[in-house]
Amino acid sequence: MTKGFDCATPLTVAVTAAFRSQNFEFVARYLVPSGWKALSRKEAEIITEGGLQIVSVFETTANRPLDGREAGLNDGATALQLAIDIGQPAGSAIYFAVDFDATIAQMNTIADYIAAAAEATPGYYTGVYGSYAVIEEMYKRGVCSRFWQTYAWSGGKKSEVRNIYQYQNDITLNGINVDLNESYGKEGWWNTNEIPEEDEMNMPMKLEQWQWDMLYQVLGAAYNADQLSWEWMQKIVDKTLTVTELVFLNTVLDGRVDRGIKV
Repeated sequence: MTKGFDCATPLTVAVTAAFRSQNFEFVARYLVPSGWKALSRKEAEIITEGGLQIVSVFETTANRPLDGREAGLNDGATALQLAIDIGQPAGSAIYFAVDFDATIAQMNTIADYIAAAAEATPGYYTGVYGSYAVIEEMYKRGVCSRFWQTYAWSGGKKSEVRNIYQYQNDITLNGINVDLNESYGKEGWWNTNEIPEEDEMNMPMKLEQWQWDMLYQVLGAAYNADQLSWEWMQKIVDKTLTVTELVFLNTVLDGRVDRGIKV
């Protein structure tokens, strides 16, 4: 078992050192587009130099997953770009938050959101943060592979598949507001010492076959609508698409598809 915490406040050198001296080994921080709580590359370097691992969590609003598949695709694409920008290495995890007391009736929509976010973040493991019910349901449906359970809304139950468990909220420690967590392995955490070299960004991605199939399906819709040239589809067939090229496609398609411009 490993000791950790999550917080909205960016960490300084001094605060990171204080937590490390208290035997904390990881911190979960927000992988979000903007705002005071967003993790930056500079902060990631500070955390790494201070001896902590980083867990990335994407959350804009608590009930965002209720917007379903389209929101998941958009948020996944955003998370992918942010992860690359701050130096989060492929092979680590991005957790997507379900930060409310979700009902059974809402699980289909939540699963659609998480599955779509996974589609949009190839090269990264996809995780979900949520209650016992959310963790169990997403595990059963197979929409992600990493699980961060909160004690909130869980009625004292603990999922057997949890990788991280949040057991206390809203305490002040080392001058900042934090939640306390413990982890049990395969968290998907990372640090900036693992940043891939530039050349690796331009090497063919190492994906499982189901991930290549998913990419083909998602981008195939744009190809069938005459918004994407076959050159890009061929790269997927040949498994030669690079991370740099995928980021380019995510960025350009968002801006051009609505205007009918072929990529």
